[in-house]
Amino acid sequence: MRVIAGKLKSRRLKTVDSHLTRPTTDKNKENLFNMIGPYFEGGICLDLFAGSGGLGIEAISRGMDKLYSVDKQYKAYQVIQDNVKTLGIEECVCIYKMDYWKALQQFAQTGIKFDLVFLDPPYRMKAHLKILEFLNENHLLNPNCIIVIEDLHEEIIEVHQPFFLKKQQSYGITTLQIIEYGEECHD
Repeated sequence: MRVIAGKLKSRRLKTVDSHLTRPTTDKNKENLFNMIGPYFEGGICLDLFAGSGGLGIEAISRGMDKLYSVDKQYKAYQVIQDNVKTLGIEECVCIYKMDYWKALQQFAQTGIKFDLVFLDPPYRMKAHLKILEFLNENHLLNPNCIIVIEDLHEEIIEVHQPFFLKKQQSYGITTLQIIEYGEECHD
């Protein structure tokens, strides 16, 4: 696995040696960032089920200012730390070894607001709507925040205001949903 584009382009990333994580392939990562960017002019990113940290690190490489990377597995936490240190981006990445729900509650207390959110939970977890509701109710999203959900095709969700489905793309058994947060209706 490697960083696809941006200031860290072609740098290799360690992956988690565990059946509990499934890294997004380089091809899917490139397709995903072409759908949402491909580059950013600053902002704060949340990678809530980070695994090896590849998606969030890619967002930093492509212009995000700050990354909050969360995973409850110790192996994943270690790999994210190693990747961040190897790439020399410690100053712009905060890594949390904790359950996603505890992390969300902690973020709600700090008043942080995100511009990009990655939700790539374990398959069949069915937490997307609960997470979106929490993010909205606790004012954790800036206007036009992009939320990327990666899950099994049969797990796709239907979103309602203030969320809007921008794009949806399937890759084998996986579907990416690109959702935008906003106050007004979009076409």
